[in-house]
Amino acid sequence: PDIMHVEEGQIEPLRDIEIINLELVLADMQTVAKRLHNIERDAKRDDKTALLEQAALGKAESALSGGAFASSAHFTAEETKAIKLLNLLTMKPIMYALNKKAGGHNLDEAKDPRYAKLLQALNEMHAIYVLVDAAIEGELNDVAGDDKEQLRREFGVLGDGVDELIRSAYRLLGLMTYFTTGKDETRGWTVKKGSTAPEAGAAIHSDFKDKFIRAEIVPSETLLEAGSYSAARERGSIRTEGKEYVVKDGDVIEFKI
Repeated sequence: PDIMHVEEGQIEPLRDIEIINLELVLADMQTVAKRLHNIERDAKRDDKTALLEQAALGKAESALSGGAFASSAHFTAEETKAIKLLNLLTMKPIMYALNKKAGGHNLDEAKDPRYAKLLQALNEMHAIYVLVDAAIEGELNDVAGDDKEQLRREFGVLGDGVDELIRSAYRLLGLMTYFTTGKDETRGWTVKKGSTAPEAGAAIHSDFKDKFIRAEIVPSETLLEAGSYSAARERGSIRTEGKEYVVKDGDVIEFKI
């Protein structure tokens, strides 16, 4: 696929990142300035909520004015909550996907000075990044099962770049997956880590939270080892949990409402 760069015809990934980051900073500066203006009257009346938000916005403005992300400012828990609804772009988690080879217009070899410079900068930023061979993943997109793994080996590609991208995104966003299963379908549901059973049930339907009674739980590895839900039950591998149960990544859950 064609890759769009900030300056057409020139591939300098680190420069692209710097320019895009600057655009994010400038956009947030406008948002912060507008919000400060809107709450100015309330802050002058010593409104506690406005004063708290004003303090948080001041910290964000200071960071942004120096060219840094708002996330680099040291907010208290209350200040973070106060400006959350602004959805500042530079407060959001960031991950970089590096297209590492396959094509004359991509970063191909580790010896490429642009690649080395980029990795050095990302490591200094303590940034999260993953390597994805976009061309190979595109070719493998319509291939399934063992054929896909065989082609990976033939291409000399170690690991699934898209899979690692998804896993890294889940870790970055604090997400996990639990499963529901039946005769016709097994399905994964994405929820926040730390979700209780009723909260996880809400991903399916609000009734699973509002009318929650209990949940039957079995780890997916245990269920696969047993071979079937009935076999897992016979082994005593399925346990009953209540409203306070914190769902674990990979749990298979049957909700009782």
